Amino acid sequence: MMNENVLREGLLSTAKAMASSGLNTGTAGNASVRCARGFLITPSGRSYEDCSADDMALVAMDGSWQGPFAPSTEWRMHRDVLQAHPEAGAVLHAHSPFATALACHRRAIPAFHYMIARFGGDDIRCAPYATFGTQALSDSALAALENRSACLLANHGMLVFGSDLRRTLSLAIEFETLCEHYWRACQIGEPSILSATEMAEVIALFKTYGKPRPIAASGSASTPEAV
Repeated sequence: MMNENVLREGLLSTAKAMASSGLNTGTAGNASVRCARGFLITPSGRSYEDCSADDMALVAMDGSWQGPFAPSTEWRMHRDVLQAHPEAGAVLHAHSPFATALACHRRAIPAFHYMIARFGGDDIRCAPYATFGTQALSDSALAALENRSACLLANHGMLVFGSDLRRTLSLAIEFETLCEHYWRACQIGEPSILSATEMAEVIALFKTYGKPRPIAASGSASTPEAV
């Protein structure tokens, strides 16, 4: 596991990138990264441009924390995702424009595009509404994240996790882009939805997506790239 100081710098850089990429504005949204003593999370109600790496709060899995500022009010949700998903190294929550618009309609995202499989299944669920910062919201999010790495939070925003900060930010940007595609497609009418059989084929291909591939034997066909 990385040195905690390196993780602090990475978390602050990720939080700033959330704003510059359009995922968040102001003090909305939060991010966390797993560390040896629990996890580091962005502070509550602070502009990331005004923060230093030392301002990132350290939270133990029992909820106790250390730092000059209180941790994000969503620390329970981050903690519970990290506990429920050992493969998760970082968690990101944003109030991005298109994801939030869909979440305000409490609308799951169906398999209108094959890249939905990027997040683990043939849809992206919308977790039922609960007040921010509560255990009820955390429980709702965990149910929506079963066998998924992203979900919408009703009347709230998006939630994504990945293996590390860099990958999690990248996934969040991809997720917001898919939300925009779906929103735009719905302006014309209901999009055509890929069948369960079509999505099963894509999901199988995604099991090796982005991973090193053994050199193919001479004359063998390669797996198609997802683009």
